[in-house]
Amino acid sequence: MSSTIILIGIMGLASIAFLLYALLPSKEQDQQTIQRRMLGKSAEDDTTVIQQKARESVTAKMMEKVAPIAMRPVMPKNSAEMSRLRIKLAAAGYRKDTAPTIFLASKTVVGVCAGLAVGLYMFGRQSDMQHVFGMSLFAAAAGFLAPNMWLAAAMRKRGELIRNGLPDSLDLLVITVEAGLALDAAIQRVGDEMRNVHVDLSEEFQIATREVQMGIPRSEALENVAERTQLPEMRSLVAIVNQAEKFGTSVAKALRHQADALRVKRRQAAEERAQKTAVKLMAPLILFIFPAIFVVLAGPAALKMIEMAKNNDQLFG
Repeated sequence: MSSTIILIGIMGLASIAFLLYALLPSKEQDQQTIQRRMLGKSAEDDTTVIQQKARESVTAKMMEKVAPIAMRPVMPKNSAEMSRLRIKLAAAGYRKDTAPTIFLASKTVVGVCAGLAVGLYMFGRQSDMQHVFGMSLFAAAAGFLAPNMWLAAAMRKRGELIRNGLPDSLDLLVITVEAGLALDAAIQRVGDEMRNVHVDLSEEFQIATREVQMGIPRSEALENVAERTQLPEMRSLVAIVNQAEKFGTSVAKALRHQADALRVKRRQAAEERAQKTAVKLMAPLILFIFPAIFVVLAGPAALKMIEMAKNNDQLFG
Protein backbone atom coordinates (compact mmCIF):
# COMPACT_ATOMS: atom_id res chain seq x y z
CA MET A 1 0.00 0.00 0.00
CA SER A 2 2.72 2.45 0.98
CA SER A 3 4.79 1.68 -2.12
CA THR A 4 1.73 2.28 -4.32
CA ILE A 5 1.14 5.71 -2.76
CA ILE A 6 4.80 6.64 -3.17
CA LEU A 7 4.68 5.56 -6.82
CA ILE A 8 1.56 7.68 -7.43
CA GLY A 9 3.22 10.69 -5.82
CA ILE A 10 6.37 10.26 -7.92
CA MET A 11 4.31 9.94 -11.09
CA GLY A 12 2.37 13.10 -10.22
CA LEU A 13 5.53 15.11 -9.57
CA ALA A 14 7.10 13.75 -12.75
CA SER A 15 4.07 14.77 -14.81
CA ILE A 16 4.22 18.31 -13.41
CA ALA A 17 7.97 18.47 -14.14
CA PHE A 18 7.44 17.26 -17.74
CA LEU A 19 4.68 19.84 -18.24
CA LEU A 20 6.92 22.67 -17.03
CA TYR A 21 9.77 21.40 -19.19
CA ALA A 22 7.49 21.36 -22.23
CA LEU A 23 6.51 24.98 -21.60
CA LEU A 24 10.11 26.19 -21.41
CA PRO A 25 12.01 27.14 -24.59
CA SER A 26 14.66 24.69 -25.73
CA LYS A 27 18.26 25.42 -26.70
CA GLU A 28 17.51 24.41 -30.27
CA GLN A 29 14.84 27.10 -30.50
CA ASP A 30 17.27 29.68 -29.13
CA GLN A 31 19.84 28.67 -31.76
CA GLN A 32 17.23 28.97 -34.50
CA THR A 33 16.33 32.43 -33.28
CA ILE A 34 20.00 33.48 -33.37
CA GLN A 35 20.38 32.11 -36.91
CA ARG A 36 17.24 33.95 -38.00
CA ARG A 37 18.58 37.24 -36.64
CA MET A 38 21.98 36.70 -38.29
CA LEU A 39 20.26 36.09 -41.65
CA GLY A 40 18.15 39.23 -41.22
CA LYS A 41 14.80 37.47 -41.38
CA SER A 42 11.76 38.89 -39.67
CA ALA A 43 10.21 37.40 -36.56
CA GLU A 44 7.10 36.33 -38.47
CA ASP A 45 9.20 34.01 -40.65
CA ASP A 46 10.46 32.01 -37.68
CA THR A 47 8.57 28.84 -36.75
CA THR A 48 9.74 29.16 -33.16
CA VAL A 49 7.74 32.38 -32.84
CA ILE A 50 4.58 30.54 -33.83
CA GLN A 51 5.40 27.74 -31.40
CA GLN A 52 6.09 30.27 -28.67
CA LYS A 53 2.78 32.03 -29.28
CA ALA A 54 0.93 28.70 -29.21
CA ARG A 55 2.69 27.72 -26.00
CA GLU A 56 1.85 31.05 -24.41
CA SER A 57 -1.79 30.75 -25.45
CA VAL A 58 -2.03 27.26 -23.94
CA THR A 59 -0.38 28.47 -20.73
CA ALA A 60 -2.68 31.48 -20.58
CA LYS A 61 -5.77 29.31 -21.03
CA MET A 62 -4.60 26.96 -18.28
CA MET A 63 -3.94 29.85 -15.92
CA GLU A 64 -7.30 31.44 -16.73
CA LYS A 65 -9.06 28.24 -15.68
CA VAL A 66 -6.94 27.25 -12.68
CA ALA A 67 -5.94 30.60 -11.14
CA PRO A 68 -9.42 31.92 -10.20
CA ILE A 69 -10.22 28.67 -8.41
CA ALA A 70 -6.86 28.42 -6.67
CA MET A 71 -6.87 32.03 -5.47
CA ARG A 72 -10.22 31.81 -3.66
CA PRO A 73 -8.81 30.56 -0.33
CA VAL A 74 -6.29 33.44 -0.17
CA MET A 75 -8.39 36.18 -1.74
CA PRO A 76 -7.74 39.60 -0.08
CA LYS A 77 -10.51 40.81 2.19
CA ASN A 78 -10.89 44.24 0.59
CA SER A 79 -9.67 46.34 -2.30
CA ALA A 80 -7.03 48.08 -0.16
CA GLU A 81 -5.15 44.81 0.39
CA MET A 82 -5.40 44.02 -3.33
CA SER A 83 -3.99 47.47 -4.13
CA ARG A 84 -1.07 46.90 -1.79
CA LEU A 85 -0.41 43.56 -3.45
CA ARG A 86 -0.45 45.19 -6.90
CA ILE A 87 2.04 47.81 -5.69
CA LYS A 88 4.37 45.11 -4.34
CA LEU A 89 4.18 43.17 -7.59
CA ALA A 90 4.84 46.35 -9.56
CA ALA A 91 7.86 47.03 -7.35
CA ALA A 92 9.10 43.54 -8.24
CA GLY A 93 8.59 44.25 -11.96
CA TYR A 94 5.27 42.45 -12.56
CA ARG A 95 2.71 44.98 -13.80
CA LYS A 96 0.27 42.82 -15.77
CA ASP A 97 -3.36 42.65 -14.73
CA THR A 98 -3.10 38.89 -14.19
CA ALA A 99 -0.07 39.16 -11.87
CA PRO A 100 -2.08 39.32 -8.58
CA THR A 101 -4.26 36.40 -9.65
CA ILE A 102 -1.28 34.24 -10.57
CA PHE A 103 0.56 35.18 -7.38
CA LEU A 104 -2.38 34.35 -5.11
CA ALA A 105 -3.02 31.12 -6.99
CA SER A 106 0.64 30.14 -6.63
CA LYS A 107 0.36 30.37 -2.85
CA THR A 108 -2.43 27.81 -2.83
CA VAL A 109 -0.82 25.54 -5.43
CA VAL A 110 2.63 25.54 -3.82
CA GLY A 111 1.18 24.99 -0.34
CA VAL A 112 -1.00 22.08 -1.43
CA CYS A 113 1.76 20.45 -3.50
CA ALA A 114 4.30 20.78 -0.67
CA GLY A 115 1.86 19.35 1.88
CA LEU A 116 0.94 16.41 -0.34
CA ALA A 117 4.56 15.65 -1.25
CA VAL A 118 5.72 15.64 2.37
CA GLY A 119 2.63 13.72 3.47
CA LEU A 120 3.19 11.00 0.88
CA TYR A 121 6.87 10.78 1.80
CA MET A 122 6.19 10.47 5.53
CA PHE A 123 3.36 7.98 4.94
CA GLY A 124 5.66 5.91 2.74
CA ARG A 125 8.13 5.71 5.63
CA GLN A 126 5.29 4.20 7.72
CA SER A 127 5.28 7.04 10.24
CA ASP A 128 2.37 7.45 12.62
CA MET A 129 -0.56 9.55 11.42
CA GLN A 130 0.06 12.33 13.92
CA HIS A 131 3.60 12.77 12.65
CA VAL A 132 2.42 12.63 9.03
CA PHE A 133 -0.27 15.23 9.67
CA GLY A 134 2.11 17.54 11.52
CA MET A 135 4.83 17.43 8.88
CA SER A 136 2.29 17.86 6.07
CA LEU A 137 0.81 20.89 7.80
CA PHE A 138 4.27 22.39 8.32
CA ALA A 139 5.21 21.83 4.67
CA ALA A 140 1.92 23.32 3.49
CA ALA A 141 2.48 26.41 5.64
CA ALA A 142 6.04 26.76 4.33
CA GLY A 143 4.81 26.40 0.75
CA PHE A 144 2.08 28.96 1.42
CA LEU A 145 4.64 31.50 2.68
CA ALA A 146 7.25 30.75 -0.01
CA PRO A 147 5.70 33.10 -2.64
CA ASN A 148 5.75 35.95 -0.11
CA MET A 149 9.45 35.36 0.53
CA TRP A 150 10.11 35.22 -3.20
CA LEU A 151 8.20 38.48 -3.73
CA ALA A 152 10.16 40.24 -0.98
CA ALA A 153 13.45 39.03 -2.50
CA ALA A 154 12.38 40.15 -5.99
CA MET A 155 11.43 43.60 -4.67
CA ARG A 156 14.78 43.91 -2.91
CA LYS A 157 16.75 42.84 -5.96
CA ARG A 158 14.94 45.16 -8.37
CA GLY A 159 15.10 48.05 -5.91
CA GLU A 160 18.86 47.58 -5.60
CA LEU A 161 19.24 47.59 -9.39
CA ILE A 162 17.25 50.80 -9.69
CA ARG A 163 19.12 52.40 -6.79
CA ASN A 164 22.48 51.61 -8.39
CA GLY A 165 21.40 53.07 -11.71
CA LEU A 166 20.01 56.35 -10.38
CA PRO A 167 23.30 58.34 -10.16
CA ASP A 168 24.35 57.54 -13.73
CA SER A 169 20.85 58.25 -15.04
CA LEU A 170 20.70 61.55 -13.19
CA ASP A 171 24.06 62.58 -14.63
CA LEU A 172 22.74 61.93 -18.13
CA LEU A 173 19.52 63.74 -17.24
CA VAL A 174 21.52 66.78 -16.11
CA ILE A 175 23.51 66.78 -19.35
CA THR A 176 20.38 66.58 -21.50
CA VAL A 177 18.59 69.33 -19.54
CA GLU A 178 21.63 71.62 -19.70
CA ALA A 179 21.90 70.92 -23.43
CA GLY A 180 18.48 72.53 -23.92
CA LEU A 181 16.01 69.64 -23.84
CA ALA A 182 12.80 69.97 -21.86
CA LEU A 183 12.45 67.76 -18.82
CA ASP A 184 9.91 65.47 -20.53
CA ALA A 185 12.17 64.98 -23.54
CA ALA A 186 15.19 64.52 -21.26
CA ILE A 187 13.42 61.76 -19.30
CA GLN A 188 12.48 60.06 -22.56
CA ARG A 189 16.06 60.31 -23.84
CA VAL A 190 17.48 58.89 -20.60
CA GLY A 191 15.00 56.01 -20.75
CA ASP A 192 16.10 55.21 -24.30
CA GLU A 193 19.83 55.53 -23.59
CA MET A 194 19.77 53.44 -20.40
CA ARG A 195 17.81 50.59 -21.96
CA ASN A 196 20.82 48.28 -22.23
CA VAL A 197 22.54 49.36 -19.01
CA HIS A 198 19.87 49.82 -16.36
CA VAL A 199 16.86 48.00 -17.76
CA ASP A 200 14.49 48.37 -14.81
CA LEU A 201 15.09 52.10 -14.37
CA SER A 202 14.77 52.61 -18.12
CA GLU A 203 11.38 50.88 -18.06
CA GLU A 204 10.15 53.18 -15.29
CA PHE A 205 11.24 56.29 -17.19
CA GLN A 206 9.61 55.02 -20.37
CA ILE A 207 6.34 54.34 -18.53
CA ALA A 208 6.44 57.85 -17.08
CA THR A 209 7.02 59.28 -20.56
CA ARG A 210 4.03 57.39 -21.97
CA GLU A 211 1.85 58.58 -19.10
CA VAL A 212 2.83 62.20 -19.80
CA GLN A 213 2.08 61.70 -23.49
CA MET A 214 -1.37 60.39 -22.54
CA GLY A 215 -2.13 63.61 -20.72
CA ILE A 216 -1.17 62.82 -17.13
CA PRO A 217 0.68 65.72 -15.43
CA ARG A 218 4.41 65.19 -15.15
CA SER A 219 4.40 65.52 -11.36
CA GLU A 220 1.78 62.79 -11.10
CA ALA A 221 3.66 60.55 -13.54
CA LEU A 222 6.85 60.91 -11.48
CA GLU A 223 4.91 60.20 -8.29
CA ASN A 224 3.61 57.03 -9.94
CA VAL A 225 7.23 56.01 -10.60
CA ALA A 226 8.05 56.51 -6.91
CA GLU A 227 4.94 54.53 -5.95
CA ARG A 228 5.85 51.64 -8.23
CA THR A 229 9.49 51.41 -7.17
CA GLN A 230 8.86 51.92 -3.42
CA LEU A 231 12.31 53.51 -3.01
CA PRO A 232 13.08 56.48 -0.71
CA GLU A 233 15.68 57.72 -3.22
CA MET A 234 13.07 57.89 -5.96
CA ARG A 235 10.60 59.66 -3.69
CA SER A 236 13.28 62.21 -2.81
CA LEU A 237 14.09 62.73 -6.50
CA VAL A 238 10.43 63.30 -7.36
CA ALA A 239 10.01 65.75 -4.47
CA ILE A 240 13.11 67.72 -5.55
CA VAL A 241 11.96 67.94 -9.18
CA ASN A 242 8.45 69.05 -8.18
CA GLN A 243 9.79 71.65 -5.76
CA ALA A 244 12.24 73.01 -8.34
CA GLU A 245 9.44 73.46 -10.87
CA LYS A 246 7.10 74.93 -8.26
CA PHE A 247 9.54 77.57 -7.00
CA GLY A 248 11.18 78.26 -10.35
CA THR A 249 14.69 77.15 -9.39
CA SER A 250 17.13 75.39 -11.72
CA VAL A 251 16.12 71.78 -12.27
CA ALA A 252 19.61 70.92 -13.55
CA LYS A 253 21.29 72.11 -10.35
CA ALA A 254 18.79 70.23 -8.21
CA LEU A 255 19.35 67.04 -10.21
CA ARG A 256 23.13 67.47 -10.02
CA HIS A 257 23.04 67.81 -6.22
CA GLN A 258 20.74 64.80 -5.99
CA ALA A 259 23.08 62.74 -8.19
CA ASP A 260 26.07 63.67 -6.01
CA ALA A 261 24.14 62.76 -2.86
CA LEU A 262 23.08 59.40 -4.28
CA ARG A 263 26.65 58.65 -5.37
CA VAL A 264 27.96 59.44 -1.88
CA LYS A 265 25.24 57.30 -0.36
CA ARG A 266 26.09 54.42 -2.68
CA ARG A 267 29.78 54.68 -1.77
CA GLN A 268 28.95 54.75 1.94
CA ALA A 269 26.76 51.66 1.52
CA ALA A 270 29.65 49.86 -0.20
CA GLU A 271 32.03 50.87 2.60
CA GLU A 272 29.51 49.64 5.17
CA ARG A 273 29.26 46.26 3.45
CA ALA A 274 33.06 46.07 3.33
CA GLN A 275 33.27 46.76 7.07
CA LYS A 276 30.74 44.02 7.78
CA THR A 277 32.84 41.49 5.89
CA ALA A 278 35.33 41.09 8.75
CA VAL A 279 32.54 40.34 11.20
CA LYS A 280 30.88 37.85 8.84
CA LEU A 281 34.22 36.04 8.35
CA MET A 282 34.54 35.29 12.06
CA ALA A 283 32.10 32.36 12.01
CA PRO A 284 33.79 30.39 9.17
CA LEU A 285 37.21 31.20 10.61
CA ILE A 286 36.31 29.85 14.03
CA LEU A 287 34.34 26.84 12.79
CA PHE A 288 36.48 25.67 9.86
CA ILE A 289 39.86 27.38 9.44
CA PHE A 290 41.08 27.61 13.05
CA PRO A 291 40.40 23.89 13.81
CA ALA A 292 42.32 22.89 10.66
CA ILE A 293 45.26 25.13 11.62
CA PHE A 294 45.19 23.73 15.16
CA VAL A 295 45.29 20.17 13.83
CA VAL A 296 48.21 20.98 11.51
CA LEU A 297 50.23 22.76 14.20
CA ALA A 298 49.38 20.75 17.30
CA GLY A 299 48.74 17.38 15.64
CA PRO A 300 52.38 16.23 15.26
CA ALA A 301 53.21 17.31 18.80
CA ALA A 302 50.17 15.45 20.15
CA LEU A 303 51.11 12.29 18.25
CA LYS A 304 54.68 12.55 19.53
CA MET A 305 53.48 12.90 23.11
CA ILE A 306 51.18 9.86 22.72
CA GLU A 307 54.06 7.81 21.31
CA MET A 308 56.35 8.86 24.17
CA ALA A 309 53.67 7.95 26.72
CA LYS A 310 53.32 4.48 25.21
CA ASN A 311 57.07 3.83 25.18
CA ASN A 312 57.72 5.23 28.68
CA ASP A 313 55.28 3.83 31.22
CA GLN A 314 56.94 5.73 34.08
CA LEU A 315 56.33 9.14 32.41
CA PHE A 316 52.86 9.51 33.95
CA GLY A 317 53.65 7.65 37.15
